[in-house]
Amino acid sequence: MASIELPLEAGRAPAPVQGWTLLAALPWFAAVAVLLLVPDLTYQPLGRELALIWGAVGGVLTLLGLFGNRLGRAGRWSALRGPWLFAIGAASALWTVVTAKTGWLPQPFFPTPQAMLEVFLYDYGKILHSAAFSIWLLAKGFFFGAIAGFLIGVGMGWSRAVSYWATPLLRYIGPLPATAWLPLAFFIFPSSGSASVFLIAFSTAFPVAVLTWSGIAAVNRDYYEIARTLGASPLFLIVKVAIPSALPHVFVGLFMGLSTSFAVLVVAEMLGVEAGLGWYLQWAQGWAAYANMYAALFVMAAMCSGLITLLFRIRDRVLVWQKGVVRW
Repeated sequence: MASIELPLEAGRAPAPVQGWTLLAALPWFAAVAVLLLVPDLTYQPLGRELALIWGAVGGVLTLLGLFGNRLGRAGRWSALRGPWLFAIGAASALWTVVTAKTGWLPQPFFPTPQAMLEVFLYDYGKILHSAAFSIWLLAKGFFFGAIAGFLIGVGMGWSRAVSYWATPLLRYIGPLPATAWLPLAFFIFPSSGSASVFLIAFSTAFPVAVLTWSGIAAVNRDYYEIARTLGASPLFLIVKVAIPSALPHVFVGLFMGLSTSFAVLVVAEMLGVEAGLGWYLQWAQGWAAYANMYAALFVMAAMCSGLITLLFRIRDRVLVWQKGVVRW
């Protein structure tokens, strides 16, 4: 029996090393050298501990650069993010130079990397408690706002009567910033927590309602006619035809609502809530603890990015059947 030979182009051997990942280790080692060899202008705690952390990052990147192509998911992750890992390492080295070593960015308004590490090591309990409170408050407001906006949008897209009465209210009240309702919300609701939930829900409901309404109204009428021919009831048309077809628009509204609700969350916590990241930011500002302020901002950015990533994952799961129709 003759053997079949495959052309070399059919399966190229993977590259022996990941060039960008290996290169990304260099600025991390450079940051360690700057941290240990260049004297600080003022005393900085935890310098050796920070150097150990950065050196460990550089070592891990070196190993991933040399053997990442054999490590499956971890190798694919490092290969995709090699340029970013290089940029973060270079930014860390530059951050150390312009703050702790030269003072080009004056302290305490621009804290050093050592000061930031000190905050996360010794004040992590308060930061974690504030983050957990913010997530819980945001989850409640976002849930109620998403449900209300979705139901309003479905009603407006399906019923002309609902659209007739709801459209003027949505046009005149919806665009108002939720923060403009702060004085009234804190007066009406019995606690600052419930007022904050209302404001978050309000900021979420408007984009969800508008995008759901647009999605329902844009459904091809032929789908309804075919379903009616097969004996579908109005409830079946809404649940099985209109809503699935409008889900891409609904998720766009959810993304917009999540962004606006996060901004309202921080403002509400700064003005009336006795916990949360907004409250922590206000507390740090009152004590001129600038390193704590930057730590709170960092946690806020990480939390918002994580929630958006989670929503992306949920969308990909729910709309997996529309991958070939809707492009994202």
